[in-house]
Amino acid sequence: MRSTTVSAWPTSALLARRFLADYARNPVNLLMLVLVPAAFVAGASGSLAQLARLLSGTMAPGADLPAVTAGWAAAFIAAIAAYFQVRGARAADRRLVQAGLPAGQLAAARAATGLALAVVASAAALVTLAARTSIGHPARIIAGTFMFAVIYLAIGATVGTVVASPVNGTVLILFVWMIDVMFGPVFGSATRPAGRVFPTHFLTLWMTDLPSHHAGRVGDLGWALAWTLAAAALAWAMLTSASHAARPPRRRQPGSTRDQLRAAVRAGLADWGRNRLLWVLLVTVPAVFIVLATALAPGSRVRLVLDENGHQVSKVVSLAFGAGIHPAFMAPIAIASLATLAGMFIILDSHAPDQRLVLAGERAGPLLAGRLTLITLAALLAAGVSLAVTATVAHIGQWGSYIAACILLALTYAMIGVILGPVFGRVGGVLIAFLIPFLDLGIAQDPMLHASPPSWAHYLPGYGAFKVLTSAILTPSFNQTGPMLMALTWLAATTTAAAIVLRHNLRAAVLPHRS
Repeated sequence: MRSTTVSAWPTSALLARRFLADYARNPVNLLMLVLVPAAFVAGASGSLAQLARLLSGTMAPGADLPAVTAGWAAAFIAAIAAYFQVRGARAADRRLVQAGLPAGQLAAARAATGLALAVVASAAALVTLAARTSIGHPARIIAGTFMFAVIYLAIGATVGTVVASPVNGTVLILFVWMIDVMFGPVFGSATRPAGRVFPTHFLTLWMTDLPSHHAGRVGDLGWALAWTLAAAALAWAMLTSASHAARPPRRRQPGSTRDQLRAAVRAGLADWGRNRLLWVLLVTVPAVFIVLATALAPGSRVRLVLDENGHQVSKVVSLAFGAGIHPAFMAPIAIASLATLAGMFIILDSHAPDQRLVLAGERAGPLLAGRLTLITLAALLAAGVSLAVTATVAHIGQWGSYIAACILLALTYAMIGVILGPVFGRVGGVLIAFLIPFLDLGIAQDPMLHASPPSWAHYLPGYGAFKVLTSAILTPSFNQTGPMLMALTWLAATTTAAAIVLRHNLRAAVLPHRS
């Protein structure tokens, strides 16, 4: 029997081209790979730099803060792209290895694919940054942005090898990214010892031209390169081992109108109950996000414009640690982001189960109601956890109005997640699900950045509910009937659109079996 020897590098290059071609078959993936980092840098770099100077008491006036936003954007995009590349192809990779392909060649092909995606995301962020502001040190900013992408490419690939559920994986990546950014030297202190353990601490200091004075002889650049190489080595090891250990996904069995509705909801809740990591993330992510907001509360004051008894009045508000104002404004961002992801993954994961339920005799009406009920419960869960944490650190003038505003935001963004899922898919949907709440609630409506929201922000989903929320935090009585009606209108419109999308999802599940 004659054996054939195939050169490793041509084989890896061929596989990398095939992997990239598979990624490019969905034009939305490529579009999001460019548009999301561009939108993040264009829409958020200036506001994030302003917020960083407000939060950090140690930031030097000459620090190049907008430049690091390109690295943050490229990092998050690269991590999400790597996660879905690894997770979606795990069964196929296992078959390739079983057919005789060396695991090292497969890992090299996956790594080359990830690096190509990282280059595209980094280029989009850098081009946008160059168009928005001047780049003082191009070589350092370009290299730093690519190193950000490589580090988080490795993080995404590592998460992809150990976390099967897409919602768990994406929330975990968001959690790591958020901790790294918020505890980093831009929003915190460059001299804080605990910050040195985070993957981009030294890289951020090098990119912003802020010497750490604790890097030793190696220097900030040396430690940044060490982190980059260590992350790449870890990802290589995880990809190689996963090729041998990968297992095919488990198959789930399919299971009066009231009975069918109860069965659909019960099945969904039982599925959640088995997903223990999801429960940990749902508790941990909002808790850490809100506690971080408390710990990083600046000592400065901001001037807000409020409605009191039909009149607009200006009020100076303290954002200091003891005031309890800052975490109250940060909680809605955590709520909206988690609710959007929950709504998106519920509809994306329900297509195949809905096929089996319909074939087993489930009617469309109860099934549709069951999905909407699960989405509502997921949104309420995200809101409930965040509100429970907020209650321990925030001072709210009207708790009833504040809770109502947070629930409106949770339900509205959960329905937006349902609408986004079929349009953008898993990869693009996750990126948009992160971007929209951040730009709406974290940038456009943020009272630390604007005394009152700009005129264009009035047309965003969070405007009405955030006006109610702001009044609830700072005034003793409810006087936001108009914004409340606006928030309810947004909820009604998004719920109607989500119901249409779910109905279409059910019809798409039924038609192939009737034809």
